[in-house]
Amino acid sequence: MKQIVVLSGKGGTGKTVMTGALAALVGNKVMVDCDVDAADLHLLLVPNIQERHEFKSGQKARIDPRACARCGKCLEVCRFGAVTKHLLVDPGFCEGCGLCARICPAHAITMEDNLCGEWFVSETRFGTMVHARLGAGEENSGKLVAKIRQAAKEIAKRDAREWIIIDGPPGIGCPVMASLSGVNAVLLVTEPTCSGLHDAMRVIDLGKHFKIPVHLVVNKWDINPVVTAQIEKFCEDNGVAIAGRLPFDRAVVDAVVAGQTIMEGSSSVLKHEIESIWEKIRK
Repeated sequence: MKQIVVLSGKGGTGKTVMTGALAALVGNKVMVDCDVDAADLHLLLVPNIQERHEFKSGQKARIDPRACARCGKCLEVCRFGAVTKHLLVDPGFCEGCGLCARICPAHAITMEDNLCGEWFVSETRFGTMVHARLGAGEENSGKLVAKIRQAAKEIAKRDAREWIIIDGPPGIGCPVMASLSGVNAVLLVTEPTCSGLHDAMRVIDLGKHFKIPVHLVVNKWDINPVVTAQIEKFCEDNGVAIAGRLPFDRAVVDAVVAGQTIMEGSSSVLKHEIESIWEKIRK
């Protein structure tokens, strides 16, 4: 089993569009959408949910009004403004530190597991997909990423899948590292802009830290050939493989609007280039 993660360093470079193309192209695989804070791979693959699981992480305080002596000590010690003047807990402000429960003389406060979101095992027209939805403002996205990646590995082992294709989150933060650790290769999708180059450099450094080979694709390369050349020069100087270039093509927008992947779209040029990119990574 081989695991490949598609990363971008920043949002909007075409990472999920590329992942969708690989989902259509690669056989015998499991797909994982690790962008749990803003998942959108499901918009292309239209999953049919087979399993639904709760994701809990951290704790929130709860005050039992029947046991509360209304002494107000919890209101005094809470540094996050989570305890209201009516001596109730606003879960949106509670950080789960547990101090209020420790100092409550009436033992009216309990710490309860926090429901942060859900994760799913679904079937799509291209095979099995594991994905998740994190609640608004909830934390521990890295832990949720690790959870769904583990579920995907178990499914791949059970069903003898050859590949796990991971749609990673943007940036280089905790969920990115949770998506990156233990994979066999990174497919880095960037755009020919100064910010695209800067953020690609950060992902390349992260890949080197974890000793994972990085393969770079410049998306919409022809809108700025000068910066494209700078990106490719940087890759050559730093031992990063150039997997390919994708030209700007209106067919990508048309495919996304139709809820299709690039491989189902009308552009034969893009299809041929993506097939070439995949062949380089596969080898």
